[in-house]
Amino acid sequence: MSQLVLPLRLADHAVFASFLAEGNETLVATLERVAAGGEGGHGCWLWGVHATGKTHLLQAVCERAGDRAAYLPLETVSEAGPEILEGMEMRDLVCIDDIDRVAGDAAWELALFSLCNRLAEAGAQLLVSAAAAPRETPVRLPDLASRLSRLAVFQVRELDDAQRASALKLRARHRGVELPDETASFMLRRSRRDMASLYQLLDKLDLEALRAQRRLTIPFVRDILASEPGP
Repeated sequence: MSQLVLPLRLADHAVFASFLAEGNETLVATLERVAAGGEGGHGCWLWGVHATGKTHLLQAVCERAGDRAAYLPLETVSEAGPEILEGMEMRDLVCIDDIDRVAGDAAWELALFSLCNRLAEAGAQLLVSAAAAPRETPVRLPDLASRLSRLAVFQVRELDDAQRASALKLRARHRGVELPDETASFMLRRSRRDMASLYQLLDKLDLEALRAQRRLTIPFVRDILASEPGP
């Protein structure tokens, strides 16, 4: 995995191979070309509701591009201040997660505008994620809004239940774990239905199965869930 600009690391699971592309085929294909250096343009704006995979995709771009890319998760590092954007134009790809976290902040918006200009001059691309489309994100600096409007916009679509089960099985295979169809369906009935919660449950079950040297059968999963303390 590539070292980030900041002392963080990409998640081990955040690669294209572990992302279910159903419903988002055009977006994933575009990002794969971007990561390989075969897609022109200014970059991309990814938007969608919580836990649709925006972070996964931005990190997958960085993993594929290696040292050509930089990843900046504003949800966790925005308090460091906009100075952390300095020098990012040295990378071919700059991926900014949760850009809406700093929308409306004058200092951040000015710094982002400056970064957009530097990236354009360097022939580099900007990829960002947000909860909403550009026109619905409260950017106050008109010049920054104009720069961001040049990005190709993609909505990251939510998965339906059948796709959620497929995504769980794909993540399990990526981890070297067999997740039977019936167990995936059982997990959907017994957990919150957003993918972040489902993946968290899969991580826990994988760890418990490894400890107990058990397979992820419905009885085993039911026992693990029953052993959890109540609210």
